[in-house]
Amino acid sequence: MKKGLGTAPDKEKAASSNVASLRKEHRSELPAPAERVLPEQPDDVIDETGAPVSLGQDPHALTGARDNILEVAIGREVRAFRKKLGITVSDLARATGLSLGMLSKIENGVTSASLTTLQRLSRALGVPVTALFRRFEEKRDAVFVQAGQGLVIERRGTRAGHQYQLLGFSGGSNTGLVVEPYMITLTEVSDVFPLFQHSGLEFLYMLEGEVVYRHGDKLYTMRPGDSLFFDADAPHGPEELVKLPIRFLSIISYARERDD
Repeated sequence: MKKGLGTAPDKEKAASSNVASLRKEHRSELPAPAERVLPEQPDDVIDETGAPVSLGQDPHALTGARDNILEVAIGREVRAFRKKLGITVSDLARATGLSLGMLSKIENGVTSASLTTLQRLSRALGVPVTALFRRFEEKRDAVFVQAGQGLVIERRGTRAGHQYQLLGFSGGSNTGLVVEPYMITLTEVSDVFPLFQHSGLEFLYMLEGEVVYRHGDKLYTMRPGDSLFFDADAPHGPEELVKLPIRFLSIISYARERDD
């Protein structure tokens, strides 16, 4: 073997050493890896005309918690007042001198607006500055009812042996909507009564027993875990009590009657 040629392993080791040396030599010249920035996920985005494009609502989003954030509260009021006036994001941007991007961020609660910006918005929207803080300062009520402690009340079905426990009440002072959740219990002393009829919508969720429930001209056999959502203006109610006792949750919602 001639001198200087070396063995194959020696060549591979030398090549590997050269590569490592080159990497070390040029490492400082390579740009640092870019930091990964996740895109923002606003409630709405704006299109080329400046109009908001809704992305829909995520029922699992923590909207209740977000309402306590000042920026989100202000943004929702700005959007609500703008929509009430029937103007687009572009229209409001021109009226206030703000960019479309900045206005979109404000409406989606992803940036804090300065007092000067809030003044511009209030003037353009024709509302006092304090009106933009309304949702942030608004108190949110809750009703807690311990097991078996719901208020027993009388309704049309009471005379048929149906027991109603009111679990809470929302008077709809802001939305004009009334919501009444009930726990309804049917026992051996209960009668069928498929002729309930009232305004609004109703949601049933079966907890115990089995019942054939009528809505209009259709019958539904309901067992634990089943639910039924319907227009309550059609005749409805239990047609056949199959397995007693029967317990189900009933949530009724309807528009509040205006005094004027």
